[in-house]
Amino acid sequence: MSNEVKSYDDLKYLLGYMGIEILLAIDKGAKNYEIIKLFSGLPISCIKGRIPVLRDLKLIKKIKGEHFLTEKGIKFRREIEKDF
Repeated sequence: MSNEVKSYDDLKYLLGYMGIEILLAIDKGAKNYEIIKLFSGLPISCIKGRIPVLRDLKLIKKIKGEHFLTEKGIKFRREIEKDF
C-alpha cells in the first residue's frame, strides 16, 4: 500500500495541474480535444502535449478516436478526490 500511495503522489506531481484537469475532463465525459478544452479551460496545445503522457502512463486509452479512463485512471481519480 505504501508503494502504491507513493506512486499516486508521483503521478500527481508528474501530471501537474493541467494533466489532472485533462484527466478529470475525460472522466466527466469529454472524449475529444475540443470537448476537453471546454471542460478543462486549457488550450488545445497543452491538451495535445499531455494526452500522450496520460496514455503512456496508462491512465487513459483511445478507442475509435475517443479518450476514456482506464482502470488505473479511475483509481487515480479516486485518490485525487481524497485530497479535496
